[in-house]
Amino acid sequence: MPQYNDMFELSVEDIDIIEDSLRRALNSLTHEPPNEDDVGKAEREEYRHRINELLGRLHDQKIFYRPKTGVYVGG
Repeated sequence: MPQYNDMFELSVEDIDIIEDSLRRALNSLTHEPPNEDDVGKAEREEYRHRINELLGRLHDQKIFYRPKTGVYVGG
C-alpha cells in the first residue's frame, strides 16, 4: 500500500490561496438554492462542516505578530 507524503512545501501565499478557495466554496454552498433531497442537504451540511473545521485548523496554526517590547495597540 502506498504511503502519503507528509512533508509539504507550501508558501504563505499558497496557504492564502487555499484559504480563499475554501471560503469561496463555503460561500457558494451557503448561498446555493435549497435542494429537495434530504440526502443532498445532509451531504452539503457535512461538507460545509468539514470546510469550517479545516479553516479553523489553518487559523490555529498561524503565528500572529505581537511586539516583544512596548505596548501592543491592536486594531
